[in-house]
Parts: sequence; structure tokens; C-alpha cells
Amino acid sequence: MQSYRCLSTQSLAWAPSGRYPRHRHRHLQSPWRVSAVAAPMKNQKKHSMPAEKIEVFKSLEGWASEGLLPLLKPVEHCWQPQDMVPDSSLPLDEFMDQVKALRHRTAELPDDYFVVLVGDMITEDALPTYQSMINNLDAVGDETGASPDPWAVWTRSWTAEENRHGDLLRTYLYLSGRVDMRMVEKTVQYLIGAGMDPGTENNPYLGFVYTSFQERATFVSHGNTARLAKERGDPVLARICGTIAADEKRHENAYARIVEKLLEVDPTGAMLAIADMMQKRITMPAHLMFDGRDPRLFEHFSAVAQRLGVYTANDYADILEFLIGRWRLEKLEGLTSEGKRAQEFVCGLAPRIRRLQERADERARKMKAHTAVKFSWIFDKQVSLN
Repeated sequence: MQSYRCLSTQSLAWAPSGRYPRHRHRHLQSPWRVSAVAAPMKNQKKHSMPAEKIEVFKSLEGWASEGLLPLLKPVEHCWQPQDMVPDSSLPLDEFMDQVKALRHRTAELPDDYFVVLVGDMITEDALPTYQSMINNLDAVGDETGASPDPWAVWTRSWTAEENRHGDLLRTYLYLSGRVDMRMVEKTVQYLIGAGMDPGTENNPYLGFVYTSFQERATFVSHGNTARLAKERGDPVLARICGTIAADEKRHENAYARIVEKLLEVDPTGAMLAIADMMQKRITMPAHLMFDGRDPRLFEHFSAVAQRLGVYTANDYADILEFLIGRWRLEKLEGLTSEGKRAQEFVCGLAPRIRRLQERADERARKMKAHTAVKFSWIFDKQVSLN
């Protein structure tokens, strides 16, 4: 998430010749892309994967069963939200004691922390949109709603594991008394209704590059909210955020494995997909966030997260460098000339991101601007953006 002037790779356009030009940034903004709420998406591409690539995914069904599904946890071995919040089945006085203890801990947390925690919860709660996105990918979707195909089994089970995240954060926030739950719930409803457009074009090559990056981003974000909760005196909330981060890390590992396999069986196709998604810039799932009041809500939430160090432009570059290393992209062989150009583009992107961000940070320091915004989630209290 940001200095709200973080890097935008939005201006990285394909050259007509298919070459990858140098950055021509007209402006800098958060790596969590801001989009107009509920605005119609223009120039959406659909079903961009060539028909012959469908056979690639059909040939990988056996691999998915053996290499992907084991990363899921059996339900009986999973944590559940009830494990980490006050137990409502206790006698009333014992339950209330647990709630009072929770409120005592959260009373020490500042308002800006709750802005970020609410934003994370809302992002998790829009899960129906994410399942729909994956199910709309060609060759790997759940065509019947209960398909036994391994790709479909993965998506349903991943969704079931992710569903606990929003439930847990929602319950904790509700009991804290620190947030306006009605405004939070309205934001969730707006967000699910708005959907998302990550630029994946019903193409599983693009889709799994996106989910690899996005799951690592949520791992980083939840890990940092855990660290801040611990530093500010709420070890229970730290455990909650850390537990969610561990799930995200495991899910990141699964999606990164898929891309690794694609790089093995179709190196040029996979390399072009990675370059395509990085050229577009990875949009975070809640980029259409809206509460009915603030049309720039996602931008403002992202700015607070940047200032707190929960998710920054440097994290964006770190994730890119991590995936380049994990996928061994610099040493990838067997590429066509177009694939080699894509390889050069991706492998040289992170250092340029960092340089541009350093320049943006320097300009921000010289401006010494101070902007505060009211957040409906915390009863219209003002929070500084920078």
C-alpha cells in the first residue's frame, strides 16, 4: 500500500512491435490501483488464451492432484474463528469478562490501525468475487459447481479456507466496539456488487500469475498487521493476523507452484503471461472499494497502510523480486525471441520501481504536505494520510 504517491506501472504500455519499452511514468500512485467505484470497465479482454493451451491444463490434472491438493488442510485439522474470539457459549458473566478483556486490549490501538484492519477485513469478506474470478478462468473452472476435477476441488477448498479469514476479523472488530460495523458492512456489500477486474482475461496463465502475487501481498499485509498489534499491546490480535498470514503463505506457495509448472511445460507462454500482468500492474482485489460516501476510499485506505508500513511500494518490488527468484526467471531457457524480451522486461523491473519510488518519496518530503481524511469505518474520525 503506499506513501500515497507510490509507484504506478500503469504507463508501461506494449510497443506496437511487441517490445517492452522503458518506463514512461507520468505520475506515481499506490501499487494498490485505484479505480472509480462501480464505473464500467473499458476495453476488457475476454478469453485471450489460445484454444490449444487448454490442452496444457488438461494434461496437468494429474499433477494438480498430486502437487496442489496436498497443500490444502483437512477441515478437522484447521483452526476455526471460534478458537480465537470470546466463547459465547460460556455463562454470561464469563463471556462478558472475555469481551471486556478484548476491549481493554483494543483500546490501546490507534485509529489508523483500525482503518487498515477494517480494509483488510473488507478485502477478505469479498470472497465470492474471488471465487467467481477463478471459476471464470478457461480450462480450470468448476463447470458444475461440484466438479471432481482437481482444479475445481482446489478452488472450492481454497475458498473454504479463505472464508474463515473474514469471519474471524469481522467478529473481532464487532466485539471491539471501535468501528462502525454498519458502515463496514455497507462497504462489503458495495464491493461485492462492484466486482473486480484484475486484467486476467479468463486466462489461467494470467490468473495464476495474479494469484501468486496477490496471495504473497496479503501474506505481507497480514504479517505486518500482526507485528503492529503485538507492538501495541494486543497479543491475541497479533495471533489472529499471524494465523491468517500463515494461510496466505501456504496459498501463495500453491499458486506459485502452478506457475512453476507452467514455466516447465510452456516456458514462453508462462513468461509472456508474467510480463503481461506486470505490464498491467497487479491490482489488489478491493480496488473498487466504496462506502457510499468516499469515492477515493481505496486510495485513502492504501495511503494509511503505506504510512504505517503495512503494505508499501517497496513491498511490491520485494514481492516481484521474490517471485523472480523463486521461478528462476533470470536463468529460464528455451524461450522464443518474444519470450526473451519478456524475460528482460520482468527481470529488470524491480530496480526501476525502487528508483522511481525513491524519487517520489523525495518529492513528497520536500512538499511536506499533510492531508487528513475522515473514515466512516471509525465513526468519521480523521486519520492522516502522510
